Amino acid sequence: MRLNFLSVCLIVLIFSSCASKKDIVYFQNAGDYETIVSDNSHTNKFKIDDVLSIHVSTFDPQASMPFNLLKGAEEGGIKAEQVDYIIDKNGEIDFPVLGAIKLVGLSPEEAKLFLKEKLSPYLKDAIVNIRLKNFTVTVLGEVNRPGTYPVDGEQITVLEAIGLANDLTIKGLRKNVMVIRDFNGTKVYTRIDLTQKESLNSPVYYLTQNDVVYVEPNESAVNSSAFDSRVSVWVSIASLLITSTVLLITRL
Repeated sequence: MRLNFLSVCLIVLIFSSCASKKDIVYFQNAGDYETIVSDNSHTNKFKIDDVLSIHVSTFDPQASMPFNLLKGAEEGGIKAEQVDYIIDKNGEIDFPVLGAIKLVGLSPEEAKLFLKEKLSPYLKDAIVNIRLKNFTVTVLGEVNRPGTYPVDGEQITVLEAIGLANDLTIKGLRKNVMVIRDFNGTKVYTRIDLTQKESLNSPVYYLTQNDVVYVEPNESAVNSSAFDSRVSVWVSIASLLITSTVLLITRL
């Protein structure tokens, strides 16, 4: 009788921990050879505390030199590093000659055009290169390698970020992935269903700097955690009872 009861418990435990195909497969409603044209026009906007590398060049290097601040001097064939710019709480950087320039809320392309216009009285046909140096995204929750990852380039998708974290675990809830976005103190929480192809058109499919991707545990993981906690409590109670019993016996 006891063996049958244990067998039933084991079967229930196995089936309760199993995940169905609809819980773990990405893009379930995408058809073969289907073409999706995304209307998600993504442009990254600069935020407060962004670290920017800005280089100005012209056909006359001497003319553009005052607009490129360097750390230290060039010695022994080692080139001096260029100074980075941090967007302050007012959304501005302090640029050589030009002074305070507001860049917050601009895309890299918009910032380039804006700077070229500001430089036009001083330089002819200036070439401006701007690079975001602190572009990172954080992936947390039910992924195989949670952490904060640097991003090379100007954009990254939520799928690429999950790829950096070595994909979701089998217990990750794919239908309710949360993206937390902070823009100058305002936090926006958006959920995305990775089991549906429509997620490709989500406003958070393309991530911005400092976005946080959080993958919730599915019901199986939550139940398993609760079960482990209950087992741990009962083991502690049993251990305490055994210890108390032994002490009482030894004292008699």
